[in-house]
Amino acid sequence: MQSDHDIPDGMSADAAASWPPQELIDSFLGSFEIELRPGESTEVPADDEEAQAAARRFRDVLGRYCSGVTVVTAISNGEPVGMTCQSFSSVSLSPPLVTFLPAKTSRAWPMIQRAGRFCVNFLAADQAAISNQFASRGTDKYAGVEWSPAPGTGSPLLAGTVGYVDCTIHAVHPAGDHYIVVGKVVDLGFDAEGPQAPLLYYQGQYRTAT
Repeated sequence: MQSDHDIPDGMSADAAASWPPQELIDSFLGSFEIELRPGESTEVPADDEEAQAAARRFRDVLGRYCSGVTVVTAISNGEPVGMTCQSFSSVSLSPPLVTFLPAKTSRAWPMIQRAGRFCVNFLAADQAAISNQFASRGTDKYAGVEWSPAPGTGSPLLAGTVGYVDCTIHAVHPAGDHYIVVGKVVDLGFDAEGPQAPLLYYQGQYRTAT
């Protein structure tokens, strides 16, 4: 049953008793989501066709830039946390700095920020399932995933990746609906005997370099 503050102006309590819940109304009239990256979407007003068209064009054009896929991990309150992240880049050689851009709606980012450190795992071509697992919500992201503490920070270093960068948080800058996180590299490496082909993301789909 709805409370009084949920009853629209001018509607009687009797009529309100059969009125759909606000969550259902919002599902029809609320917002329109545009997926930009794995596990990441942004909301656009459902009644703003111009904004929807602009968001689609932004996604479609930027989607033509091929990128690698990473999983950013940390240990927060004694528990491993992580998120899939396509927006990763090197920043500086001296000092060694990198960046990644979590959405402000990310559930994992606040925990990574509290940890003050993180490890960027570069996924291999056969790790699309891991990318999807870390991009999902409400699941055990580490279920069936083999990992060990990274040498520099102790953040989870996933097995079978093509490389990793272990960092402490150097700076965080708000930027629209994302944050620009700058990490100072304390350790990095790759297994010369391990996988060499990376997992790529292009036009909304996973790709490989082969």
